[in-house]
Amino acid sequence: MRKLEDHFCFLMYVTSRAIQRAYQPELAEQAITYPQYLVLVLLSEQSHLTVKAIGHWLDLSTGTVTPLLKRMDEEGLVNRQRSQTDERQVEVSITAAGLAKRAAISDLPETLVTQGKLTPEEWTTLTKLINKLMVNLK
Repeated sequence: MRKLEDHFCFLMYVTSRAIQRAYQPELAEQAITYPQYLVLVLLSEQSHLTVKAIGHWLDLSTGTVTPLLKRMDEEGLVNRQRSQTDERQVEVSITAAGLAKRAAISDLPETLVTQGKLTPEEWTTLTKLINKLMVNLK
């Protein structure tokens, strides 16, 4: 039987939690959560997306994404509106305030570079391998 520290899933779980703790001070300063940060990153890359597409990108259910987006809409970070072509779909776009907040924390990933102490080559290899694993497990 493998020891706990030899379980890759355990290492990923603990690392994910450590990343969120490392990000927490900057996220708290901007008064947003990590999932809200991910939405801002995604919507700053895309002009607008449906709720369903955001859920797909972030691997979250519509039931999780909808209240998250509702809070962000109330805070003026995103706009939600029914699709003109299909009223069953809600389209979401980032606002100027959302873009400003995204810009204010654009260097957040540098926290990992600084604290992770990996070389650029190690970061590239790690990112490629984790992405491959993620794609293959979906």
